[in-house]
Amino acid sequence: MPKTSESTRQGSEFNRRRFAAYFAAAGGGAGLALMPGAMAAVAQDAEEITPEMVEAAAKIAGLELSPEDLKKVAENLNGRRSPIRAYERIREMKIDNSVPPSFVFNPLPAGMKPPADQRPLEPSRTELSKPQGEEDLAFLPVTSLAHLIKTRQVTSTELTKLYLARLKKYDPLLHCVVTLTEELALRQAARADEEIAAGRYRGPLHGVPYGIKDLFSVEGYKTTFGASPYKNQVLDVDSTVYERLSEAGAVLLAKLTLGALAQGDRWFGGQTKSPWAPDHPRRGSSGSSAGSGSATAAGLVGFAIGTETRGSIISPSTRCGVTGLRPTFGRVSRYGAMALSWTMDKVGPMCRSAEDCALVLSAIQGPDGKDASLIEAAFNWKADRDPKMLRVGYLRSLLEEEIEQDQENPERSQRARDQQEADRRAIELLKTMGIDPKPLELPELPAQALNFILSVESAAAFDDLWRRKGYESMLEPPERSSWPQTFRNNRFVPAVEYIQANRARTLLIEDFHKVFEDMDLFVGSSLGLTNLTGQPEISLPHGFDTEGQPTSLRFTGRLFGEEDILLLAHTFQAATDYHKKRPVI
Repeated sequence: MPKTSESTRQGSEFNRRRFAAYFAAAGGGAGLALMPGAMAAVAQDAEEITPEMVEAAAKIAGLELSPEDLKKVAENLNGRRSPIRAYERIREMKIDNSVPPSFVFNPLPAGMKPPADQRPLEPSRTELSKPQGEEDLAFLPVTSLAHLIKTRQVTSTELTKLYLARLKKYDPLLHCVVTLTEELALRQAARADEEIAAGRYRGPLHGVPYGIKDLFSVEGYKTTFGASPYKNQVLDVDSTVYERLSEAGAVLLAKLTLGALAQGDRWFGGQTKSPWAPDHPRRGSSGSSAGSGSATAAGLVGFAIGTETRGSIISPSTRCGVTGLRPTFGRVSRYGAMALSWTMDKVGPMCRSAEDCALVLSAIQGPDGKDASLIEAAFNWKADRDPKMLRVGYLRSLLEEEIEQDQENPERSQRARDQQEADRRAIELLKTMGIDPKPLELPELPAQALNFILSVESAAAFDDLWRRKGYESMLEPPERSSWPQTFRNNRFVPAVEYIQANRARTLLIEDFHKVFEDMDLFVGSSLGLTNLTGQPEISLPHGFDTEGQPTSLRFTGRLFGEEDILLLAHTFQAATDYHKKRPVI
């Protein structure tokens, strides 16, 4: 086990005591689970606030008030300066989803400075000839496609037409496309071919076709958020990610599906399927970056862009058997993208290899002057860096935790055992490569109690939903979204509790940051925790379960430590071929 300094242990214990004291004061966390604006909610349609209304709201807020106090609060709420009047004024403003709050989340603990020394990209050297078969060409990684385009063995137009044909052929089975951007794609491909022929090569994404999750705006095209109330929405602005990929010369083929309002894999067009199980009645591609995972795995795009708030890149990457990178919070701009949680949303690539993810991240990362949450930090990809220099840990529970039989869902417990066995094999392989992973136990941190941060922010992000026609249809098939009910529930989270939870989140960040004092990354995942703290994570295929479905290996890194987790993933993929396996559709 990595050594832990005495000061680190004392600091962690101190923070745990602070956590315990806070949650005890909040009634053991029970108050946090209750759903802000309780006073406003109970009084919205009433002419007068009564002491009985105040008493009901006080129970939600975890307060005990005397009869006299209840009377005074009611009088104040009915008075000329009642805060309820301010609530009504704010509601009348009808604030759009694109407007962020005036506060900005920063995942960096006090004193930490991100890397600043930016150096040129150093990708692998690739030598290959154009494959004979179209399918062999379609499944090549970006590194190989880039070489073929640069050496003019393949034109961008040829590749674009190939992928467009595959999208049209397989989308009826996979339901991974919301909108084909065919005219735009052919125009961008023709421009790429002209530039490359004239010797103006922009870099490894020049001429490479891709797909983007349909919560990113592209001027002139619908941006549906995967949800019925927004299925005809057109946002007349280009998102920063789309602009940066266009500047790199990439070719947009399609806007890909997402579960309704970035939840799951069900959208208004049905359920997006994994190409590894397209006929399974229950198993979709997972979500919410459902189409990005499915289309990449099926060889319908060269790469794709997804987003994650709490698992929406990592989960579909696992289910679809692709390599997905969730970058550090503050690494990639969200401008022009649907907001779900301003303090948790992240943007990342979903590709066929770790190095592909590095090339795409290099193109889209960095401040843009539009998203205030972005942090200036260097990203330096050097494919031949020695991985033996990495300090690697692994979650002890990953290998040693006994998996109990799930009587109601034995398939789930068997999949967990298959996953654990694949993890064991992967760690043993890393050891044979000269990497010495050390067992690690994460400190006990109350991340689950802070989950409602996402729900409160999402309720604010979609406060306009009730004014849109057809929002009730989200509750029915094919969407079956729980968001409308979640938004209603979270109208009752006390504002004080939301602020207190974010103060507790500061302690969480400080404690989790100490884990990386003795290591650069660890093998394993804690999605609920790391999506709150902002750490980067990568998921890559490392085998198959007993039903032939992909399993995934996950690496979690330091803040702005993408280079390290990408390097270890690249090293693993150089020694294996799981990422090269293709589904038979």
